[in-house]
Amino acid sequence: MDAEPSAPPAHDDGPSAAPVAPARPAEFAPLRLGALAVWPPVVLAPMAGVTNYPFRSLCREQGAGVYVSEMITARGYLNGNRRTALLASSRPDENPRSVQVYTSDPRDAGEMVARLVEDGVDHVDLNLGCPVRKVTSHGGGAAIPVKPRLMARIVRAMVANAAGKPVTVKVRKGIDDDLLTYLDAGRVAQEEGASAIGLHARTAAQLYSGEADWNAIGALKSSVSIPVLGNGDIWECWDALKMMRASGCDGVIIGRGCLGRPWLFRELAAVFDGREPPPPPNLGGVIEVMLDHARRLCEFFGPQLGMLQMRKWTAWYTKGFRNSSPLRERLRRVSSYEELVAELAGLDANEPFPVHALRAHRGKSGRAQRVSLPHGYLERRDDDTPPCERYDAAEAEAYDGG
Repeated sequence: MDAEPSAPPAHDDGPSAAPVAPARPAEFAPLRLGALAVWPPVVLAPMAGVTNYPFRSLCREQGAGVYVSEMITARGYLNGNRRTALLASSRPDENPRSVQVYTSDPRDAGEMVARLVEDGVDHVDLNLGCPVRKVTSHGGGAAIPVKPRLMARIVRAMVANAAGKPVTVKVRKGIDDDLLTYLDAGRVAQEEGASAIGLHARTAAQLYSGEADWNAIGALKSSVSIPVLGNGDIWECWDALKMMRASGCDGVIIGRGCLGRPWLFRELAAVFDGREPPPPPNLGGVIEVMLDHARRLCEFFGPQLGMLQMRKWTAWYTKGFRNSSPLRERLRRVSSYEELVAELAGLDANEPFPVHALRAHRGKSGRAQRVSLPHGYLERRDDDTPPCERYDAAEAEAYDGG
């Protein structure tokens, strides 16, 4: 998943988005998600293979907000899939507890939400924006808003079974520039009782390429009365303020910018409170966070799987430091916590965090795509029949693992 740095989007100000003034007193209000009041108005984006409990707990210690689980398939959860249940699980210190759901079947959606609420979940998010082929080709993810009546059935079932807990939806702009669906999705979300809608301001065809269209976030905000969350190209804390000031959105969703940088949430808390953000840690501080993260992963998944999970994180944590390329190659092969400690020993703990790496893209990147949809899917956009899904337990487990 690691990607080399690329040119910053047009709405960036170069290697660092500063100088931007921190928030003025009462400039922004807490994000309202049903009965939840969220300050600062910051949400951790659900990311497959990333936002498991260990990473959420690490981010939560840096600053307040809502920290959403990685996407959980309804069918896997309802079938009692072991790995799906693990990824949906939490600990007593996680409050509010937030889970993102994937399904294209209203019945599964309603039943899963009811079970999650019984299990103590405080907020449920519906994934209507996943752009990957194995999801859209089955009529799921970003394909669902193409059929507003189907989307309405799913959201309605979730809200009806949520026992008053907030249900939100997350979408993309649409399939491609010729088939934009986000304004219709906003209307449906509002009509069916969703507490908010989040917009990743790219189309499914864009994947993670190009730049996010913050103007679309503003257009969505102007078209609905429920809160709107903006997502896309927030690499530094300053970007969050810029997005909210430019679009008028009610909160921000933080995705790839926090990979290998959980302290971004500490910086966000500072600027929303009107303070200058603390500086990023030096290499010694980064190593401390890396080792803490590795310990949490091993405790949650077990030593072997935990270290396999940690391998991708080592590349994100060390990105941009001097001579880190050969180090990353070695770190990608570590199989135990002790090996990780040994590889990091002897590094210059006083090396400052590389400023040029603040806006280096992490995680998913790459070219645009042609979105795969089921045969004839666009012929009846008014159809509310759920597409046929054939996820058995093994497929659900593989998918939930990212």
